[in-house]
Amino acid sequence: MKHRIVILGAGYAGAYVAGNLARRLSPADTEITVVNAVPDFVQRMRLHQLAAGRDIEAPKLADVFADTGIRLCLARVTAVDPERRVVTLADADAELGYDTLVYALGSHGDGGGVPGAAEHAFDVSARPSALRLRERLDRRDRRGGGSVLVVGDGLTGIESATEIAESRPGLSVTLIARGELGARLSAGARSHLRRACDRLGVTVLEHTTVEAVEATRVLCADGTVLASDATVWTAGFAVTPIAAAGGLKVTGNGRIVVDRTMRSVSHPDVYAVGDSAHALGDNGRPLPMSCASAGCTGRQAIEAIVGRLTGREIANVTLVYTYNHISLGRRDGILQTVDDQARAKPTYTGGRKAAWVKSGVLKMALWATWHPTLGLPKRRHRLTAAPAASAGKAVA
Repeated sequence: MKHRIVILGAGYAGAYVAGNLARRLSPADTEITVVNAVPDFVQRMRLHQLAAGRDIEAPKLADVFADTGIRLCLARVTAVDPERRVVTLADADAELGYDTLVYALGSHGDGGGVPGAAEHAFDVSARPSALRLRERLDRRDRRGGGSVLVVGDGLTGIESATEIAESRPGLSVTLIARGELGARLSAGARSHLRRACDRLGVTVLEHTTVEAVEATRVLCADGTVLASDATVWTAGFAVTPIAAAGGLKVTGNGRIVVDRTMRSVSHPDVYAVGDSAHALGDNGRPLPMSCASAGCTGRQAIEAIVGRLTGREIANVTLVYTYNHISLGRRDGILQTVDDQARAKPTYTGGRKAAWVKSGVLKMALWATWHPTLGLPKRRHRLTAAPAASAGKAVA
């Protein structure tokens, strides 16, 4: 029987891992299945643009994986049992067995326990919520104006506020920052960010903490009440509790603890990549949730899986985080370099050049997903050992 590789999630990390494993492992020995809850590839890094009104491509995963030998299973994962090596799928009445599991379920917006955030705020970490926000903004535009509050001044919050302000100048946009705006940026980059907000008409409230979100307003810790026709929550992200519930060793926030090769420290048949993984970078610090981290953790998992299954030496992929790419609307941006301790370096690139670089990163990410097995070799690596015994009931 073939060695069954199951990949949970077809975001940037999951799709990348699936395509490269299909490119490097012989189909005579392996069977690769990707499980994803929706039929489309979601360009998560562009969801704030989708919400603001841009048309964002959403390729069908069936088309992405066509002619690759990768099997696509459209289902929502509800549980993982690493002892039995099975995955439980919702609405399929089935368990999917695996020999090697790649956990790439990513993260989602998190209200952090703030009352009303989950009920009344929008987030741009998922396509449905981004589309709901877009509908709300469309209605306010048709009525001739309205107020938008963006809570959270991380990269997602900054990009959301500036994109909405540029795309919908008839709306009043306010960005709420818990501390100083752009505190993790260099002094020059912070100044550039402030100028961009001024140019786009974004009001910035610094050192402000939101205590509650209601349907038409936000309540702040200092007693300030802010009217809001649409509240966008970007102040936190979290992972699903599936890994923790399954008994995998996780951190306090539920991310799977992995070794240098992205292998679970508690269950060697499981690898974690992207936002789901608690991986230490080469500087000894945890890699942040980001597309860059998805790339390097995905590459390391690929090397480890191929190496262990084929008896080859496992290459160490560089695990570093070197840049913050921030778009400020369509024609402006910030490219901030960071040192090996994730601190901003004094130098940065701003303006159209930075926007061009960010746009190129987004295009390349989509292109790489559309071409998962580019450079498919005529002879792929055979497995050196007999596949592990089967477990679980296969999905029909």
